[in-house]
Amino acid sequence: MAPEARREVIELAATEVFAERGYRGASVEEIAKRSGVSVPVLYDHFESKQHLHRRLLERHFAELRAIWREHLAEESPMRHRVAGILDTWFGYVESHPYAWRMLFHDTTEHDEAEAVRREVAAESRALILPMFARVRAVADDDSEGLERAWEIVRAAIQGLALWWHEHRHVPRRDVVATAMDTLWIGAERLRRGERWEPSSDS
Repeated sequence: MAPEARREVIELAATEVFAERGYRGASVEEIAKRSGVSVPVLYDHFESKQHLHRRLLERHFAELRAIWREHLAEESPMRHRVAGILDTWFGYVESHPYAWRMLFHDTTEHDEAEAVRREVAAESRALILPMFARVRAVADDDSEGLERAWEIVRAAIQGLALWWHEHRHVPRRDVVATAMDTLWIGAERLRRGERWEPSSDS
């Protein structure tokens, strides 16, 4: 097997093990066994469990960012592009059950691994915010406002994905419709210039 193909097999197996066991419970021995290789061969491709874990976090966050980039490049109304982003994002959750669980539902209590995950997530957020700015109408100098808006979207779709994991009988189109009802209608009104103002009534 070519080195690239072997790495792919190892990464797929490792994603499953990390998702099932968490970082602390995942062993290099089990990853190697599921990959059909020996531990020394695994170490030929990845220098440590930490290195492999970080590689997988970077890979899956990059694949999710690519969904935003590809749909935003389309020449269609923004609402259609956002619906496409959400449909493809939840499609990724559906077809990569171990990847999204590793990213958003890991039960690790390992401080170092959690620190790495936070670091990689922060790097991914910095890359996705300029893309998200095309959807969310905020002033050019309001970077914190953009970050706050992204946190709402991120928390909503990740939370909905966790809910969907427990309610798999619900069709993906219904999950996407719920996300659009909750997220896009407000975003569309913001794009028209409407803003919420606190009531002055005492």
